[in-house]
Amino acid sequence: MSQHHEPLRKRRRFDDDEPRPRGRARIDLSALDERGGADPDGPPEGDRWSTWDGADHGPAPRPDWVVTDHAAVDTDLGALKSGKEADVGLLERAVPGTDRRALMAVKRYRTAEHRMFHRDAGYLEGRRVRRSRETRAMAHRTAFGRDLLAGQWAGAEFAALSRLWSDGVPVPYPVQCTGTELLMEFVGDADGTAAPRLAQCRPDRDELCDLWHQLVDALLGLARRELAHGDLSAYNVLVHRGPDRSPRLVLIDLPQVVDVVTNPRGPEFLARDVARIGEWFTARGLPPEVGQPGTLLPELLVAAGAATSQPEW
Repeated sequence: MSQHHEPLRKRRRFDDDEPRPRGRARIDLSALDERGGADPDGPPEGDRWSTWDGADHGPAPRPDWVVTDHAAVDTDLGALKSGKEADVGLLERAVPGTDRRALMAVKRYRTAEHRMFHRDAGYLEGRRVRRSRETRAMAHRTAFGRDLLAGQWAGAEFAALSRLWSDGVPVPYPVQCTGTELLMEFVGDADGTAAPRLAQCRPDRDELCDLWHQLVDALLGLARRELAHGDLSAYNVLVHRGPDRSPRLVLIDLPQVVDVVTNPRGPEFLARDVARIGEWFTARGLPPEVGQPGTLLPELLVAAGAATSQPEW
């Protein structure tokens, strides 16, 4: 005689989802939240509290416009430039209830889920980290390694800007660096209008010669520190006009700055920098007696203490 057993009901685990009530709609409790979705720890205005505390700070003497108050609030004001490796935006840091405020450029490097530098292997020659695990992770481009690379690029640009600004080279003042985020001087007008890139300018003959002399001084300033920009072009140079409307040349985008002496490809990067920027000036009618890229490169190599033989390019 067969016996019929009732099927055993599966016991619920303590961490199973709670059963949904049948025939009844879920109650939306968000309407009862008086905060309206706002972060209770966030500032009363703006996007976040100032990140000055805990960041790496720029060199002294610090410009007067830098806001260091812990009660300051940061507000993103929009994008300035979007690239493959980083995005640059306009950020205002202000102290509520006061007239203390400053516009800054914020550069945020892309991390593991985004594309990194397309030629980072050549630029990174000579750069090392202390831990072999980190070196392997970066070499194999693991997610962890790409995060390390993003932070290394931000740190490298911050260090280069700090050193060059202290030495009087025309670069933006680096305000602070936190992880993959770099805050620096905004090169532009008080209303948030960014200075144009050199590629956007149409200078007359006198202004072209003036900008060339400024460029030569800037590149010599790099070379005397055995450095090359590494990715110089008319798109990585800003031309800002002050109240007297005279142009001021500023070098930007220096994460890949190259040591001309210790990097085996250093002279090659320097030659490419000179060729690219020199082509722009000569195409716009730079008088040969004022300057020529062909004579500038040997001068920079000598200033850097590198081999005086011109690399093939």
